[in-house]
Amino acid sequence: MPRPLSQQTIAVVKATVPALEQHGPLITETMYRRLFRNADIAALFNQANQKKGTQRLALAQAVLAYAQNIENLSVLGAAVERIAQKHIGYAILPEHYPFVAEALVGAMEEVLGDAATPDILQAWGEAYWFLADFLIEREAAIRTEIEAKPGGWTDWRRFVVAERQVEAEGIVSFILRPEDGGLVVPHRPGQYLTLRFDEAGLPGVKRNYSISSIPGDEGYRITVKREPNGEASCFLHDHAPVGTILEATPPAGDFHLAKDPQRPLILLSGGVGLTPVVSMLEVLAEQHRDVPVFYVHGTSSPAHHALDAQVRLAASRHGNVLVETFYETGADDKANPGRITINWLRANTPLDEAEVYLCGPRPFLRHFVGGLKDVGIPADRIHYEFFGPADEELAT
Repeated sequence: MPRPLSQQTIAVVKATVPALEQHGPLITETMYRRLFRNADIAALFNQANQKKGTQRLALAQAVLAYAQNIENLSVLGAAVERIAQKHIGYAILPEHYPFVAEALVGAMEEVLGDAATPDILQAWGEAYWFLADFLIEREAAIRTEIEAKPGGWTDWRRFVVAERQVEAEGIVSFILRPEDGGLVVPHRPGQYLTLRFDEAGLPGVKRNYSISSIPGDEGYRITVKREPNGEASCFLHDHAPVGTILEATPPAGDFHLAKDPQRPLILLSGGVGLTPVVSMLEVLAEQHRDVPVFYVHGTSSPAHHALDAQVRLAASRHGNVLVETFYETGADDKANPGRITINWLRANTPLDEAEVYLCGPRPFLRHFVGGLKDVGIPADRIHYEFFGPADEELAT
């Protein structure tokens, strides 16, 4: 357990809140510039988020939230767990933390100039290590848990593309099995794999993909949509035939089905965001047939609807699943026209008493995460997954 911060340190950090509100994005931009002078450290990061600028904005928000809540860090518990899970995915280790500390404090000094007094720099150094020690402890516990399981591993492991399956227009599933022929640790339904593409011929590229298969010990399935200008997704579609080697860290993520669900469940997805909830539905069909499930999915058209046959087969095995589909165009007698709405959910599902798991494009999440809260659904019953930094677009 990290040593508690002194009241003086807390007071000094809280006093920097106005400066962080004004200069936070520039501080984090400067921090990454300083940090990435070290090529080995730069290689740990998803550089796509750096190019888009979303990572530095997300970090600026996180630093500000930390300063604002430094007296009551319990409100940041979910964010800390999400960061720890991401660090497992990107193979971040304790020895990497000092580089970030030096870059962050140095960036504050560079951006704030004379306002960055020795007291402020010292307080932020202490505050950084207080949070870092929490993360290091949590990450060590996660790794210990994974390594204790059959098929568990840490760091990067080589996987081979064993099968490919076209699921819909522009959507392909990839079955990944370990090159060494060993077992893999079963994922929690909803978790993702972090893939590194160096061995496949795309050096420096890393991406997270939800696992769309039922948990097992032989391998994983990811289901990938070709994104316009998507470096990794286009590579997978065009240059990853059977036999391609990809590297992966163990399944990670704090978005996963509860082990013993007690409430009715609404599985809500948009587009290829159905991948983690399909894995959830498979587990519910096998292990929780007493739990009512409402599976609601929206996509652009029937041609872009992936994994529908698998969903309906799992629903039939479960016996108590309502499957509803929405198509923006081309709706037929098996689908609703248009888009899913909060009002439709309120009228057709037990929304007021259910747990809601949702995944989809960022606008989809922004609409539903905020909309569900607006109609009175408690935040602790709204579970969602997104990839990339949690920037201001999802703040509610």
